[in-house]
Amino acid sequence: MVADPVLLQAVAELFPNGVSRYAVGGLLVGLGTVVIYVGTGIPAGASTFLESTLSYVSGQSRFQRYVGSRDWRLVFTAGIVLGALAFAATVQSGAVTTSLYEPGSTGQLYEVAGVTLWTTDVQPWRLFSGGILVGIGTRIGKGCTSGHGVCGVGSASKTSIVGVLTFLTVAIGTAQVVAALGVSP
Repeated sequence: MVADPVLLQAVAELFPNGVSRYAVGGLLVGLGTVVIYVGTGIPAGASTFLESTLSYVSGQSRFQRYVGSRDWRLVFTAGIVLGALAFAATVQSGAVTTSLYEPGSTGQLYEVAGVTLWTTDVQPWRLFSGGILVGIGTRIGKGCTSGHGVCGVGSASKTSIVGVLTFLTVAIGTAQVVAALGVSP
């Protein structure tokens, strides 16, 4: 097999740290999506978590449509949070080493009960504001990047394809403007 050197150079520029970490992550996300879909018949997505959680405490009809699926959605979201904590406590802290992880340039390491953890340098108000904007966006877009990007595009949904193209265009544009303004964490 002969590889095109121009293509290899383009890939090397787009992914200076290699593609293996992205491939492994993509395979794990895809596997999780398949397991959820086969087990429940419902496409995986994180944006409905809040509404499904509110169905535990509210009798409003808009929340009651999630009663049948709220338990697995709670487990799904807990898995996201616990997975991030497990990664931080093992790989990010240095307790486990792998070629798939390279430390970032922002943030600080600190010790808690003998475990090295990481915290971001991004100011809390920016994290909060970003979370609010993402929440609003998922409501307007009728779903999140995990739902549209993984499940919707995977099932060739035209709505999801347009949504993902919109997400990417806005994200790339925003990143370029922020970088041009010199904004840092």
